[in-house]
Order: sequence, then C-alpha cells, then structure tokens
Amino acid sequence: MKVSELRGQSWSDLQVLLLKLRREQAALRMQNAALEQDQKVDIHRMNLIRKEIARIKTIMNEEKV
Repeated sequence: MKVSELRGQSWSDLQVLLLKLRREQAALRMQNAALEQDQKVDIHRMNLIRKEIARIKTIMNEEKV
C-alpha cells in the first residue's frame, strides 16, 4: 500500500492493518521455522510485510506529533 493511501486512513484503521500484518508476519516465521532449508517460505513476502509495518508505524508516529 502506498504512503498516500495510508495517510488517508484513520488511526483505528491503521491499528487494524498493523495487527493483521503482524499476525501474517508471525505465521510466516512459524512456517519458515518448521520447514527444511530447501522448502523455505517466500523471503520476499516477509521483507514486504516488514517494510509495510515500518511505513504504518512511521505514519502513526507522525500523527502523534
């Protein structure tokens, strides 16, 4: 999601999205830990989720100030 789209959302919408992404991130980490080395889950998706979480947290901190 683009930053401009995130800035247009309310605080509660951002919190819900952040929670959803953190749950997805945790699920991917659990899947990754359970699989063998040659069967690892998509690392690219994990990186995208991490960056999206950072974007949301940045916008939430900007709104605090």
